[in-house]
Amino acid sequence: MYEKLSFELSVSGRTGYSLPPMDVPEKSLASLIPARFLRKNAARLPELSEPEVVRHFIALSLLNHHVDKGFYPLGSCTMKYNPKLNENMARLPGFSQLHPLQDVSLAQGALQLMYELTGYLAEIAGMAQVTLQPAAGAHGELTGLMMIRAYHENQGNPRKNVLIPDSAHGTNPASVTISGYNAIQIKSNASGLVDLEDLKRNLNGDTAALMLTNPNTLGIFENQICQIVKLLQDEGALIYMDGANLNALLGIVKPGDFGIDVLHFNLHKTFSTPHGGGGPGSGPVGVSKKLIPFLPVPVIVKQGEDYVLDDKRPLSIGKISSFFGNFGIMVRAYTYIRRLGASGLRKVSENAILNANYLKAKLSSVFDIPYSGPVMHEFVASANRQKKLGIKALDIGKRLLDFGVHAPTVYFPLIVSEAIMIEPTETESKTSLDNFIAAVYQIASEIEKEPQKVKEAPHTTPVLRLDEVRAVKDANFRYQFESVG
Repeated sequence: MYEKLSFELSVSGRTGYSLPPMDVPEKSLASLIPARFLRKNAARLPELSEPEVVRHFIALSLLNHHVDKGFYPLGSCTMKYNPKLNENMARLPGFSQLHPLQDVSLAQGALQLMYELTGYLAEIAGMAQVTLQPAAGAHGELTGLMMIRAYHENQGNPRKNVLIPDSAHGTNPASVTISGYNAIQIKSNASGLVDLEDLKRNLNGDTAALMLTNPNTLGIFENQICQIVKLLQDEGALIYMDGANLNALLGIVKPGDFGIDVLHFNLHKTFSTPHGGGGPGSGPVGVSKKLIPFLPVPVIVKQGEDYVLDDKRPLSIGKISSFFGNFGIMVRAYTYIRRLGASGLRKVSENAILNANYLKAKLSSVFDIPYSGPVMHEFVASANRQKKLGIKALDIGKRLLDFGVHAPTVYFPLIVSEAIMIEPTETESKTSLDNFIAAVYQIASEIEKEPQKVKEAPHTTPVLRLDEVRAVKDANFRYQFESVG
């Protein structure tokens, strides 16, 4: 029997906070819980040792594909490896045990980190100021568009339309529509860039902004960006840059330098924080000087040696997130930036560009490459050649699963037929890339010699080929559970 222990806490000189004894008899625990919450029958739980439990969950984790397990060339998603150091920093008690409602005097370290992170992001992108509140990239898009609307309304010139290239991410038109604007599509030219003539035809006094991804989703840098910005500025419109592909620009070019007014960052992409699984996410937004008054509140400011939350900003669009954003993700991104430094961040982009161009060169003999010339961090191939033999891009993606590789993005962007979008990121070694190339070559050989093998793939995954047609026509979503009460 443990000796009964009780503790008296002292908080800011006050006493009287007591913890219960540590040795509450098991039979008396029921008396602490209202009867309506108690089971009538004992739970049917297995008795297992710790090794059995650990091995069970490790086995489950191996059934899924993740970046710790293998190559993840999911185009447009920048599925880079997340350094474990970032995780360790986010778990430090001084960060992980903070409460968002505690007094700011007790959270100075966290506020300093957030303040410095906004400074680093602003410096990296060449923006005047950054908000960390948005909880995802798409949430950052909405936040940016809300500031654009507030800016035009404050100018006494509300506008109706936002222009979006046809190669854009699907979240762009969705965010535009949700924010109350009309989405106007702009065509791409034969080089995969924004068609300047189509842009001019659609640009007028009702244009609030252009949402541009640069490099675009074809992996091509919009080298007409200065002309595009001038066209927008001449009409009094703003330019929003989707920062999903910022991994290609770190230390090489600052979007703010060519006139971007709003840019959202994907911390889970460019700055190597956890990606997918429904969150938590983080989509900070940087703005040019003229949009600073419209930033969400509160804004972290430094007064002397203290960090405070400023919410007295009359032109602000208001609060767009509970509390101040997903802090643990910010710690990871801050760690990543501090660990690499300016020169290290530039190497990130240089290696990402090198890896993408290496894969593009090696795979050009297998796939059609619709847009020639060097690319940035990713490239888009086409499986039109394979389709003539009865094999679709989807089949190739599923067959790659048998080689321990996550399938690339397929059928996006929509302007490329049978699109296969490949983004290797900088964290993959040449050995990893060469193994991927060998797998694609083998699949190309199978398409010619035994196409049925590719059509029926995958063959080695826990769940084999699903009937997609039936899943669409006869969707039946049910949650089954067994009562244990």
